[in-house]
Amino acid sequence: MAYTMTPTPAGPVGSQYCVCKVELSICGQNLLDRDVTSKSDPFCVLFMEVNGKWVELDRTETAVNNLNPAFAKKFIIDYHFEEVQKLKFALFDQDKSSTQLYEHDFLGEFSCTLGMIVSSKKITRTLLLGNGKPAGKGMITIAAQELSDNRVITLSMAGRKLDKKDLFGKSDPFLEFYKPGDDGKWMLVHRTEVIKYTLDPVWKPFTVPLVSLCDGDMDKLIKVVCYDYDSDGGHDFIGEFQTSVARLCEAQDASPLELECINPKKQKKKKNYKNSGIIIVKSCKITRDFSFLDYILGGCQLMFTVGIDFTASNGNPQEPSSLHYINPLGTNEYLSAIWAVGQIIQDYDSDKMFPALGFGAQLPPDWKVSHEFAINFNPRNPFCSGVEGIVQAYSACLPHIRFYGPTNFSPIINHVARFAAQATQQETASQYFILLIITDGVISDMDETRHAVVQASKLPMSIIIVGVGNADFAAMEFLDGDSRVLHSYTGEEAVRDIVQFVPFRNFRNVPKETLAKAVLAELPQQVVQYFKHQNLPPINSEPA
Repeated sequence: MAYTMTPTPAGPVGSQYCVCKVELSICGQNLLDRDVTSKSDPFCVLFMEVNGKWVELDRTETAVNNLNPAFAKKFIIDYHFEEVQKLKFALFDQDKSSTQLYEHDFLGEFSCTLGMIVSSKKITRTLLLGNGKPAGKGMITIAAQELSDNRVITLSMAGRKLDKKDLFGKSDPFLEFYKPGDDGKWMLVHRTEVIKYTLDPVWKPFTVPLVSLCDGDMDKLIKVVCYDYDSDGGHDFIGEFQTSVARLCEAQDASPLELECINPKKQKKKKNYKNSGIIIVKSCKITRDFSFLDYILGGCQLMFTVGIDFTASNGNPQEPSSLHYINPLGTNEYLSAIWAVGQIIQDYDSDKMFPALGFGAQLPPDWKVSHEFAINFNPRNPFCSGVEGIVQAYSACLPHIRFYGPTNFSPIINHVARFAAQATQQETASQYFILLIITDGVISDMDETRHAVVQASKLPMSIIIVGVGNADFAAMEFLDGDSRVLHSYTGEEAVRDIVQFVPFRNFRNVPKETLAKAVLAELPQQVVQYFKHQNLPPINSEPA
């Protein structure tokens, strides 16, 4: 998305790859009427591109005599952020009971990526015939929804006057939470820590997914059991009770909920038995543990910028030995990296206008060295239209600049950080900035770059570095804080790891999709981690 300067007015992150299920709802409007005596009987077929071929995934039901169908059957797909998932929606008029599609009349189709759908949440597009022309006035509407219950429950529990189980001291109580399993038996969900030598324990607050505790059903019965811990594993039963999350939610900070802990054997034996102590629910809060897809469906835009290394160590771009030499196939390692990352990111940016910057070159007319120049030579408008626009601007600028040096990263990092800092003034999860730096070698301004990365770690921003050529990339590995926390030269620590480095040489002989997976694998969790740290929910999120 184009961005311009205006006057100044943590929890669990999840798996390495962003994989979740997306539900797609399909509606048709003004479909072609293929039936003579009545209206069309449409159904929709979903295809996905696998190894260059369209493979059918699923079909909706047939809507009888309806040119404006809203299909009840939903399509459910695994969503992978770091892949381009090409989909095709084809509509047919059911004429026979045959499952063969050629037996039915074709009503039009629409192709796009899953990324395009989730970044818009809902799209309406023209249906096309096989020749690429519109299928009359026919339209298709596709709406996306994440299929996951992201609610989590945080409980703060205590006990009072629990039964004494130890001969020479007080009890060492802990709690276990159970839900009914599919087999009718109780299934353990959570165990608290043990509090030593007390009949009045106060356990640490804990958080579990609501799906884990009660399958997302707040009225479902759950069982809470209290034990006295024994080091030999023979824990003594103190008491238990059954309740529901709905009941636990009655607890408020000002008015805790008290539940009797019952030992059924003692209850049977003793007439005057009251209880084996009280379990106190001090507080119960249900919140949402937002995912990357929640933020994207909520309207968060990924703002993509490219930084390209034009230092002399790349070699003369006219010579085949140069890393900037464009081969007869029209590509090189710089272009491959731009395509691999850009084709994924561009789906998540509504206007697809991307700034493309260069560094380490002398520029006409005075041949001064610049470490932050627009490769389209338009500093007021450095934006390129889509990934194709970046590729065109890159190819066009090569004959007009002189490769020079040194290899300074900090100016471009600080350039993007200024826009990211400005975005924080909105105090919404609306923009996240991604800087792709493609370079052939050793960083000259390491201290300044470390400092720039540490400062950028406080902002909605991630940095992807792709190393091209065969240089020593040890310094890049140092910036990628997977194994240790990055420090600035002032000693300040990075708030979070925002740099992902990969050497292109590791991906020369594998499918081009593999590079995108490697460089984008950490991005979803970096986005979620930042917005959670700032306590920012998705823009259009529903309350828990």
